[in-house]
Amino acid sequence: MRPFAYESAVTADEALALHHGEAAYLGGGTNLVDLLRLGVERPARLIDVTRLPYDRIEDDGRGGLVIGAAVRNSDLAAEPVVRERWPVLAQAVLAGASGQVRNQATVGGNLLQRTRCSYFQNVAKPCNKREPGSGCPAVEGEHHNLAILGHTEACVATHPSDMAVALAALDAAVRIRGRSGERVVPLQDFYRLPGNDPARDTTLEPGELITAVEVPALGMPSSYRKVRERASFAFALVSIAAALDVADGVVRDCRLALGGVAHMPWRASRAEDLLRGLPATGENFRRAAQAELEAARPLRDNGFKIPLATNLIVAALTDLGEGS
Repeated sequence: MRPFAYESAVTADEALALHHGEAAYLGGGTNLVDLLRLGVERPARLIDVTRLPYDRIEDDGRGGLVIGAAVRNSDLAAEPVVRERWPVLAQAVLAGASGQVRNQATVGGNLLQRTRCSYFQNVAKPCNKREPGSGCPAVEGEHHNLAILGHTEACVATHPSDMAVALAALDAAVRIRGRSGERVVPLQDFYRLPGNDPARDTTLEPGELITAVEVPALGMPSSYRKVRERASFAFALVSIAAALDVADGVVRDCRLALGGVAHMPWRASRAEDLLRGLPATGENFRRAAQAELEAARPLRDNGFKIPLATNLIVAALTDLGEGS
């Protein structure tokens, strides 16, 4: 591990002032510290931001929530109002990692964990995310759990966060603080697909700091499902965050986001648009899923994700429809 300086900030202004050169913010550290040990991340300075006043979950006055970036994942999943009004979010958090990791990990850090695969974490291998232009060995190598949507020859890694998939379905937005002030970015604009620059997972500018996540009111049943290779501490093969509003047997509104299929949480907008106004039937759910996945470009060994994602969408929407 490369030696580094350690600083601790108590205000956002202090954290921003300390961030210059090869620096990184340290929250729970559950991803960053792993990457430090592997030699993937090599900052000259770590800035501890756990003392910043962003550890609260508050009502926004409009039926939504403001979730501080320093809120621990376990606290978010256990919050009664989240479990009651946004069950998809509580379920997604509980589907991630382990209890010990959730006790340490923060909301802001969860959103910022690196989109990655095994080649990214092995410094003996080439990787365009670590060393631009060095290549992506996953394209022809081990990729059974990598992307089928939105990928390029430059990178086929998938975003690992369960929480982010739920927040994508909830139309959440990220509050960001920088030296020029504060801005609010919709989650779908916060993340980016790899294109020709896979080293950048988000649209954050250097030194910017996440302070909170805004979650608007939902008002419809929701749930999170995750298919993985083992029962815990495993990234999704495919996951889905779904919400469905049915009246008189007809879909009035729905929200769908997929995990495990792309470089970022994949909002299934095409499926949503197709379903609105149609009868809430299994046949229509399947048609919508198939329409969304027409854009899929599976690699040699991960084509199974297309029927898996299709069936997962149908199952999740069927359960929510029956619940309605």
